[in-house]
Amino acid sequence: MDHLLVRAARGERTERPPVWLMRQAGRHIPEYRDLREEYSFLEAIKTPEVAAEITLLPWEYYRPDGVVMFSDILTVLEPLGFSYHIESGVGPVVDDPVTGPDDVDRSHGDVTRELDYVGELLVRLNRRVGDETAVIGFAGGPFTLASYAVAGGPSRTNMPLRRLRAQHPEAFRTLLESFTAVVKEYLQFQIGNGADVVQLFDTYAGTLTPEDYREFVLPLHQEIFDALDAPTIVFVRRMNGRLDLLQESGADAVGLDWTVDIGEAREQLGDTPVQGNLDPSYLFADPEFVREKTREIIDKAGPEGHILNLGHGVNKNTPVESVRAFVETAKEIQR
Repeated sequence: MDHLLVRAARGERTERPPVWLMRQAGRHIPEYRDLREEYSFLEAIKTPEVAAEITLLPWEYYRPDGVVMFSDILTVLEPLGFSYHIESGVGPVVDDPVTGPDDVDRSHGDVTRELDYVGELLVRLNRRVGDETAVIGFAGGPFTLASYAVAGGPSRTNMPLRRLRAQHPEAFRTLLESFTAVVKEYLQFQIGNGADVVQLFDTYAGTLTPEDYREFVLPLHQEIFDALDAPTIVFVRRMNGRLDLLQESGADAVGLDWTVDIGEAREQLGDTPVQGNLDPSYLFADPEFVREKTREIIDKAGPEGHILNLGHGVNKNTPVESVRAFVETAKEIQR
């Protein structure tokens, strides 16, 4: 079925911009917090009926044009032999990080077996809402996943991985290639189980120099997108001024963070569809301010090939009323 989101990702003119939000099923919804009192984060994402319930919370609240599966980018660590857990106030912690250049060449196990719970989740979502809205899958990008694997957790500057690139460039390349192979298979698995659109979150890759990005990351993004038979979106933060590199990735649509002027991005990217890009902090304002700023983005983005979203994920303290104003503004547009 050609949902509004699918059509926009292909660059088609749509009667209004489709709208969804990154992290839309997260902690800003009260029922999510209630469920998390019963299940840990990893228990929730690995239990398909619970993950489906969480995924559909924003559908019940807002009726967006896509439901994004409730999961985590680090799930693909498992087929590569890593284990991880979530620490409160810290985030994901990799229990067995990469120890050095001799520890980077990793073959992955059976993605369909080890991540079968993701496939079951997507099947459930299609049965529940697949006729009404698009189902969105996703994966972390090679650089971002490698950063977690080397640093052992989140890294603001990604210095451990960037140091590996400086000291051992071939080991750096091998590690990113290992993640590329598993991500490609994982996204193919998601599409095979009903994902209508998939997004690659290589959020951290914007910390690389343009030269390193082009040499090490861009070919891997191209390899991933070339292998996928569904509309695709690429998202990397801090790429203002380097959007051409995202355009060259082969993704159907380019996700923009909030530091990019979406009108200028449209001029630079031409016919390439874009996604974004309201500053998530604006959702803490009153609903009328949210509507005003949302309309500004829609007007600048134009009538073709625009998926309305935030420039990053929904903050956990965001008021429900402001998210509703954001979604409803898109639905009120008439072209």
